Amino acid sequence: MVSAVWAPGVNGPDQPSTARVRDYWLGGSHHTAADRTLADQILVCAPHLPYGVRLHRAFLRRAVKYLVGAGVRQFLDLGSGTPTAENVHEVAQALAPESRVVYVDIDPVVVAEGRELLADNDKVGYVRADLRRPDDVLGSDEARALLRRTEPIAVLLVDVLHFVPDCDDPDGIIATYRRALAPGSHVAISHMTEDAGILAAMTMFSRMYGAALPPLEFRAADRITKFCTELELVDPGVVSLPLWKPDEDDPTADRNPEQFRGYAALARKTS
Repeated sequence: MVSAVWAPGVNGPDQPSTARVRDYWLGGSHHTAADRTLADQILVCAPHLPYGVRLHRAFLRRAVKYLVGAGVRQFLDLGSGTPTAENVHEVAQALAPESRVVYVDIDPVVVAEGRELLADNDKVGYVRADLRRPDDVLGSDEARALLRRTEPIAVLLVDVLHFVPDCDDPDGIIATYRRALAPGSHVAISHMTEDAGILAAMTMFSRMYGAALPPLEFRAADRITKFCTELELVDPGVVSLPLWKPDEDDPTADRNPEQFRGYAALARKTS
């Protein structure tokens, strides 16, 4: 029997972590034997899941490239996990070395690993905080040191909002971040929508291994649009993940995007 999969704040290196499982699927190098065992067990039930994870990461790369091109030089990555495998600072600073990035995660082990990885980069910080508490995030030492609230900031909610249930008021959470942003700021979102295959895989995993995968809050396109209230959607709007400004050189671009059950959106604060 495997230990609980979703246990932010307690998962040391001897217990699997969703952040390190994601890193493993993305081809990173910061994962343990426990993470690889769990990742392989999940693959038995949901062999397509790593492809989905890579689609979210590919959208993140494309969104950051677009944002740098639009003049944004500050990034707040919420629920970021381990900052490896072509993450925000690598993409942004390759294009604009002056870019500043603040990563946020709730798990102290993941944050400690992230801080170690980023120790030599004085334009990147890592905050241990709950993204559902915007005041804690924005008031952290790292955010106050690196992010200038009078200038545009990109708030990134990539592959994370489906872990925030409606009872936690995700609309209100996003609105609080939005109100704190200067005009010209952006909010990027990628989100799972209803997927019978994922639901069946979660049930199979629980029966086979005696543990529950993280609960997911599937949301439709109109709910993603609602998250962008009082913001201006950037073309092409709310679309299937691979269809948001696709890159012909991206290896995930030609794998039946119309069948992928997830959405992406980028929205801009105009005033």
